[in-house]
Amino acid sequence: MKLFDVYPLMDIELVDANDCLVTDSTGQEYMDLYGGHAVISVGHRHPHYVDKIQDQLNKIAFYSNSVINNLQTELADKLGKLSGYEDYNLFLCNSGAEANENALKLASFSNKKSKVISFKKGFHGRTSRAVAATNSPKYHSPADTVHDVQFVELGDLEAAEQSLKEGNVSAVIVEGLQGLAGIYVPEEKFLLGLQELCHRYDALLILDEVQSGYGRTGKFFAHQYAAGLKPDIITVAKGMGNGFPIAGALIAPDIPAWYGMLGTTFGGNHLACSAGIAVLDIIKEENLMENASELGAYLIHELQQLPEVKEVRGRGLMIGIELETAIAPMRKQLVKEHHILTGVAANPNVLRLLPPLTLKKKHADQFLTALKAVLMNQTEKSSA
Repeated sequence: MKLFDVYPLMDIELVDANDCLVTDSTGQEYMDLYGGHAVISVGHRHPHYVDKIQDQLNKIAFYSNSVINNLQTELADKLGKLSGYEDYNLFLCNSGAEANENALKLASFSNKKSKVISFKKGFHGRTSRAVAATNSPKYHSPADTVHDVQFVELGDLEAAEQSLKEGNVSAVIVEGLQGLAGIYVPEEKFLLGLQELCHRYDALLILDEVQSGYGRTGKFFAHQYAAGLKPDIITVAKGMGNGFPIAGALIAPDIPAWYGMLGTTFGGNHLACSAGIAVLDIIKEENLMENASELGAYLIHELQQLPEVKEVRGRGLMIGIELETAIAPMRKQLVKEHHILTGVAANPNVLRLLPPLTLKKKHADQFLTALKAVLMNQTEKSSA
């Protein structure tokens, strides 16, 4: 049997990892500034993370949600305290797409409406409701078009209100910071305006923090830069388990639950909760939100000084570097000559940085030195 060929692959097989470094099958070490799509939040193979999972594996790895699992309670308690959402309720699942799928379903259950407002360039996952709310037709199968979704420009409150006025809007879903698109930061007044519109027209505001949450932007959630914003539902995933599949939806206390409303077989299992608890412990004990804020500000400032760079966008350690031309050749050079892994975006001119939150200044400086060399090399090639 062969693998279903849906991913373009770099010619690298990673076999070992430690903190911000990964090693391939030839023994070559690379600096990881991409964290496997922002998944590695507390560094590869963190001792506390490894010990927590190993300890749990020696007890019980899995049982369904038909029995009491106090690890879920511990995870919810720690997540509430660290995020500032202690009064919310937590539904645990397995992936960002599943979190958004359940959030959209929950909104429809709550207000008995069906239409969704989403934003151009956004990405919310590949399951049916989530992909329907993703503004990329190439991801849509004919079966996904049954969902009633209207796309408006990020930042356009007037268009959002016009759609809400048309009626039957169940939810407005927006990323705390658009990731795959190329790192686009919604204005704080726009997010607060969406909240006011949702209240006025009886729609739920869903903040997709799948990529931008868990301390990545310097606050626990990216939307927390907008003081006073309290979404109805917040979805989380990538950095939540540091590589172990776990996701969730934080649900406002005024949204009631009933048996059978939502469900999952693997969500919130013992191993997943152990991974999630370890991540929260490490973020808190090692002040990783502060580290993300400080190092992110340093990187953004230094990148803005480079004349070859058109624009730098982002917050904390979620950064997009836009050039005038496609970044593919530069990214390949960073891998082959400088052994640094970075990410791409839907915008072909944008290089994405999503490193572990344990990144150190020496790593940032190493990247800046390499980037300057690569940019100079690309300039010389285009001038020749």
